[in-house]
Amino acid sequence: MVGLLRRLKPDWYIILIVSMVVLASILPARGAAAPAFGLATKIAIALVFFLHGAKLSREAVIKGVTHWRLHLLVLAATFILFPLLCLGLAALPGAITPAALAPGLIFLGCLPSTIQSSIGFTAVARGNVAATVASATASNLLGIALTPLLAAMLMHTQGGFSLHSAQSIVLQLLLPFIAGQVLRPWVGPWIIARAKAVGYVDRGSILLVVYSAFSEAVVQGIWTKVSALDLVRLLILCVVLLAAVLLATLFAARAFKFNKEDEITIVFCGSKKSLASGVPMAGVLFPGATLGLILLPIMVFHQIQLMACAVIAGAYAKRADSDAQTS
Repeated sequence: MVGLLRRLKPDWYIILIVSMVVLASILPARGAAAPAFGLATKIAIALVFFLHGAKLSREAVIKGVTHWRLHLLVLAATFILFPLLCLGLAALPGAITPAALAPGLIFLGCLPSTIQSSIGFTAVARGNVAATVASATASNLLGIALTPLLAAMLMHTQGGFSLHSAQSIVLQLLLPFIAGQVLRPWVGPWIIARAKAVGYVDRGSILLVVYSAFSEAVVQGIWTKVSALDLVRLLILCVVLLAAVLLATLFAARAFKFNKEDEITIVFCGSKKSLASGVPMAGVLFPGATLGLILLPIMVFHQIQLMACAVIAGAYAKRADSDAQTS
């Protein structure tokens, strides 16, 4: 029971993100401070993707690539199944899906998978860690291009994507990422040796984006557009979405006769959405007045997926230990 409660406890980083929302609601950046925060946010986003490029090992990309059936299934779940399900949820009547949050649900479906938590849960569950590294890495690499393209196709009716957005993606995401990859032989070892400090920079940048986004959203009246009941509805929708994807990836892995280790990789990689990539991408793609609404579904879904996958990973690990004892 204690172990279950430990896995279910909220992520402290999510608490910090929620704190940024509260702070922005009470003390939003206004007047002359708003442009300064906007500039700092753009620099922070570029820095995040430069660090991602500099940290990403080419060996991690290559390792496990030959397991193409597994990777195709994970990518299909991430960039086909998720967007279709999120489109379906967004199209539900307003009494079920709040209209103000529907674009954020669609954008959630367009995001790549996570890297760190997918690897961590796979390791705990005794899954195929090497394949998880390759799949999660491929998802994030493709996400730099696929997420904006999917957003352009699925959200054009809401005006959430434009030529300016595409230019911003190139300048703030793609070019810094490429620069990080190019400079990796020189700066990579230094960054890897200071992984903890770099992690603070990475996460601190996301906190800045959240505060800046919600500051402008509060000034524009976000809390007059979203009620407490809307947040409860969003929570239920995210639970339903995660449950549907978890079941779909589990049944698909078994239908294609993957072994247990590969099944674990497919379930964890295919059911995740990246907050670390989603927040900066949203900061580039969407104007400040709508950004706060776009971020709410990502934040809620992220916490739910961590809690649910922690329980699932524990169940997989317990089964593996039981099988080892009986064999």
